[in-house]
Amino acid sequence: MSDALVVSAPASSANLGPGFDCLALALDIRNRVEISAAAGSEMQVTVAGEGAGEAPAGLDNLFLRAFVAAGGDPAGLSFDMHNEVPFARGLGSSAATIVAGLVAADAWHDRPPRDLLGLATELEGHPDNVAAALNGGLTLAWTGAGGVSAIGFGVPEAGFVTVVAKRRLSTDQARAALPDQVPHADAVHNAARAALLVAALGSGDADLLGDALDDRLHEPYRAPLAPLLSAVRERVAGDHAVLGATLSGAGPSVLVWCLPGSEQGVAGRLAGLSGASARAVAVAEQGVSID
Repeated sequence: MSDALVVSAPASSANLGPGFDCLALALDIRNRVEISAAAGSEMQVTVAGEGAGEAPAGLDNLFLRAFVAAGGDPAGLSFDMHNEVPFARGLGSSAATIVAGLVAADAWHDRPPRDLLGLATELEGHPDNVAAALNGGLTLAWTGAGGVSAIGFGVPEAGFVTVVAKRRLSTDQARAALPDQVPHADAVHNAARAALLVAALGSGDADLLGDALDDRLHEPYRAPLAPLLSAVRERVAGDHAVLGATLSGAGPSVLVWCLPGSEQGVAGRLAGLSGASARAVAVAEQGVSID
């Protein structure tokens, strides 16, 4: 067994417009957990940053639930958690926590690397965010006869700005806003846009992103719960450096796509939006990591 380790996992923005529940992008905002032997036989947990004074300090803590699910034994260990990923803002905080807990359990017990995507998806409920947190970069996840799979596309040739809402929105509430059925025309529209998005990113043709990011499956239904999306789009309308804006995950935060090198300028133009903060953010090329 190791004497001590540090595990970190990145935030992620899922859906990316038309890629509902399958596309996600890892962002270089990371949660970090330091694990070491505790002074006594009891488990010790401290939480700093996001969730301080709020996240549970027992086995109901999401990181520890994942740690135990992967076969880890937390008895006699100290877990020092430093969270940077905002809670319930659509930036994959639960996925980062789950992935970090799973990988930490295997690393602490010196197990050989294994595919943790299926277990991470079982704990999270859907595969997009956990695939990005595990692998880094842009990922596409799907469920087939053999279970959950994912492929990576590396780092897109685009810049990104996150506009993080101050208020929270639960995933359950955002999913409840979605209809049980959608018009066939909307399904066709999204299938074409999702394929176009992958083609645009693969070819590096930024001119295609304006059409590719147009979604009809979830953003219109969640718009009343995430008014920040329309506010961002209004603020950047006509800005030639901006390629598009998508609801980040279930919202209410927004991911702004822009030309590489324009991130700081775009973030500056988005400063001052009511109830939100904007910042340029890099893509996390590496997913979960162990030191």
